[in-house]
Amino acid sequence: MIFRSYLFVPADRPERFAKALATAAHQVVIDLEDALMPEVKAHSREQLATWLRTELADADRSRVVVRVNAFGTPWHADDVLMVHASPVRNVMIPKAEEPGQLGDIGTRCGDGVALTALVETVVGLVNMRKIAGERAVARLAFGSFDYCVDAGIDGFGRELDYARSRFVVESRYAGLPPPVDGVTLAIDDAAVIAEDVALGRRFGFGGKLCIHPKQVDAVNRGFAPSDDDRAWAARVLAAVAADPRGAIAVDGKLVDKPIIDRARRIEAG
Repeated sequence: MIFRSYLFVPADRPERFAKALATAAHQVVIDLEDALMPEVKAHSREQLATWLRTELADADRSRVVVRVNAFGTPWHADDVLMVHASPVRNVMIPKAEEPGQLGDIGTRCGDGVALTALVETVVGLVNMRKIAGERAVARLAFGSFDYCVDAGIDGFGRELDYARSRFVVESRYAGLPPPVDGVTLAIDDAAVIAEDVALGRRFGFGGKLCIHPKQVDAVNRGFAPSDDDRAWAARVLAAVAADPRGAIAVDGKLVDKPIIDRARRIEAG
């Protein structure tokens, strides 16, 4: 399954952890980074370590992601030590820029760790191919707002077309799942959320970062194959199974390898 929704929850609000896990979010990102003021980061890390050790149910371990502080910050090393000692194996790395740093973080987090590299700077975008090729990196995510600030871009529409295409191309080239699109600040505007989800899907993204539980269902629906897509894929794959070596047409159109590959991706999604 491709994870579609990544719901952030601040690490200093442990009473929200279970509520976030009770939503339909595919991944719950407990945030030690931007959501916290510097003076509460150390205490919040301690609280999170206790919660992960004593309250996180085994069934929910695969849904929890910890966003640590960025490499080079005063909190990063202790965040990684906490993750290493915890049962969680999914880690989000902000300000992902240097592939060697990601390899080092993966080693320090421990065996079996899966890193989501949050690319949100120009340097990260330039180095994305090497970042995606790092062994521990399991997926790329777009920190679109921070990227715009760093790049001096004023706008979040077509101004980001190049960056979005890079995420999709480099993910595909590295054999990673489709990348995760950045946040939408609108919480109650369903039309804006739906428009942003549709844009990301057209570019080839496979999921989206969420800042509020109200966004989760729209993201899950918007990135999932539609009923029509699934029905079409089923017809294509049934025709291939019935005559794997012959010339096949479905709905009056010739079926070739790219069409079969698309049908299989839909079936898997």
